[in-house]
Amino acid sequence: MKYTFDNERPIYIQLVEMIRVDIVSGKYQKGDKLPSVRELALIMQVNPNTMQKALSELEQEKLIYTERTNGKYVTKDEKLIEKTKKELAQDKVNSYLNSMKSIGIDYTSAVNYLQELGGKDGIS
Repeated sequence: MKYTFDNERPIYIQLVEMIRVDIVSGKYQKGDKLPSVRELALIMQVNPNTMQKALSELEQEKLIYTERTNGKYVTKDEKLIEKTKKELAQDKVNSYLNSMKSIGIDYTSAVNYLQELGGKDGIS
């Protein structure tokens, strides 16, 4: 998979966001061992130092943890993963509603459009 980065924001922040999504979406399950820093850097085609900085940020958020000499693992804390997922969902909802507002669509209409245009089961 080819990863594309936005030149407007630091790459390590974008890596944090990508890995965070991978965790809450289940690509990396709770308790899973992550690939090594070098492997992740190769996969995402970034400098290992940049990847390490991103992983350090995720470790501060407690979404991942390090077992000495064994590597990095996804948290086993289901509540933290669910909380993070809800925060990401809130960001998406706010972005959607703000986008609708910028084109003159009020909250109720935005929700109606979402239901009407959202495709089968709300997902297209």
